[in-house]
Amino acid sequence: MSQRVTLGVIIGNRGFFPTHLCESGRKTILDVLEKNGIDVVILPETARQAGSVESLADAQACADLFKQHREKISGILVTLPNFGDERAVANTLRFAGLDVPVLVHAFNDDAKRMTIADRRDSFCGKMSVCNNLRQYGIKFSLTSGHTMDPNSPEFAADLQKFVAVCRVTKGLRRARIGAIGARPGAFNTVRYSEKMFEQAGITVETLDLSEVLGWANKLTSADAVVKDKLAKISAYTNVSGIPAESLDKMARLGAAIDTWSTENQIDATAIQCWTSLEEFYGVVPCTIMSMLSDSLKSSACETDVAGTVSMYAMQLASGRPSALLDWNNNYGGDPDKAVVFHCSNLPNSVFAEQKMDYQEIIAGTVGKENTYGTIVGRMKTGAFTYCRVSTDDINGKICAYLGQGELTNDNLVTFGGFGVVKIPNMQGLLKYICENGFEHHVAFNLSETAGAVQEALGNYLGWSVYHHA
Repeated sequence: MSQRVTLGVIIGNRGFFPTHLCESGRKTILDVLEKNGIDVVILPETARQAGSVESLADAQACADLFKQHREKISGILVTLPNFGDERAVANTLRFAGLDVPVLVHAFNDDAKRMTIADRRDSFCGKMSVCNNLRQYGIKFSLTSGHTMDPNSPEFAADLQKFVAVCRVTKGLRRARIGAIGARPGAFNTVRYSEKMFEQAGITVETLDLSEVLGWANKLTSADAVVKDKLAKISAYTNVSGIPAESLDKMARLGAAIDTWSTENQIDATAIQCWTSLEEFYGVVPCTIMSMLSDSLKSSACETDVAGTVSMYAMQLASGRPSALLDWNNNYGGDPDKAVVFHCSNLPNSVFAEQKMDYQEIIAGTVGKENTYGTIVGRMKTGAFTYCRVSTDDINGKICAYLGQGELTNDNLVTFGGFGVVKIPNMQGLLKYICENGFEHHVAFNLSETAGAVQEALGNYLGWSVYHHA
C-alpha cells in the first residue's frame, strides 16, 4: 500500500467576507483530509483569522511554515471558504518555492444563504486565484466540479487522485533506476536517452552484468542471504519440478541484486536477459524480477529503462505492483481486443494463478536446463491502466501514452504470462503507437489511475502525454 501523503493547506480569505466561513471551512476541510488518510501542514488556528491567508504577512508566514516542512510536503491544497485573496495565495506558493502539485478547491454556496452574512462567492474567487497562479507561472490542478462540497464522495475521489498525482510527481523527480546489464543487441527498440531522464530528475545507475554474476558466483548455498532468498522463492511460487541447482542459482542472483540495490538506493530495475544470463549463468531472472515488482520495486526485462519508468509511475499512483508486457497478438477478429504476453516476470499480484516453469522460447537456443525461473499463468480479469514512457531523442522530449481497459476472461490457451485485453478504439491506439515510434513493451497496473498519471506526467513534469479515450 502507498505511504500517507502530507499536504500543505492554504485557507484563502478576503477580509470583507465573513470570517466565520474560514473558521467553519477550516474545520470541515481538516476533518475530510483526516478521513481520507492525509496528513497536513497548516497555519495554526490561533494565527490571524483562523489561520487563513489574506495579507502579505500571512503569505510569508504560511510560506515559512511550508519551507520548514519541505521534505514532508508532497502537494498543496488551496481551499476557498469565501472569495479568497488571489495575491496572497499566489505569493504563498511563490515564497515557499516548493514546486509541488497544487489543487484548487472552492466551497459551494447555499442558495438559501445568500445574504452578506453567509455568502461565499468562492465560485468567482476561484477564477481569480487560478488567473493569478497562471500569471505567476505556478502549475495547478482543478477539482472535478468548479465548486464542491468537501464531504461529497466526488471530492473524496478528487483528493485520492490528487495524492496519487503528488506521489508520481515526487517519486519520479527523485527516482533511481538500476540498469543491470547492457541492452540486448537485438532490441534497438528499448534505446533511450539517459540524459533526458536525468534532466527530469530520474537517475540511471548502471551495473555491468559480469559484476552481478561475479558476486552471485562468489556466494554459496551456505550463506545466510542465499538461504533466506531461497526460502522466499519457495514461499512465493510453486517450485515443484524445478531442479535444486536452478533454484540455488536464482537465490544467489537475487541476493546479489538485492545487496547492490540496497547499497545504491535503487527504486526500480531494468535487467538484461536475452540470452547472456541463460548461456553463461544458467537461469532466467524472471522469478527474481517478479518478486521485486511484487514488493513494489518495479523490474523490467531486456534492460528497458523507459519501461521501468512506466511501471514505476503507475506503481506510485496506485500503490500496487506493475507489470511489463508485450502488445503481442490480435485476438481473433475483434478489433478492440488483443493478447498481452511476456515470458514471464509478471508480479504474483497480477496473476489469477501462477507457477514457476522454464522459458520455452529461449530454451530452443540455450537448452531447457538453462532457462528455469519463469513465472507463468493467466492474468486476473478486471480493469487496468496501461502506460508507456519513451524518450523522443529526435525532438528532444520525453513522451508517453496511457489509458484504461479491461482484462477479459476470453478463452486462450498459451504459455508464459498472458491475458486478453479489451480497449475502446484499440485500432486507433495501435495506429498512434506505430506512427509515433513507441516500443512494443507496455506497462500494466490493475488499477484505474490513468487520470492521475496523466496529470503528473503532463502537467507537473511537462512531458508530452497522449491519453487514449
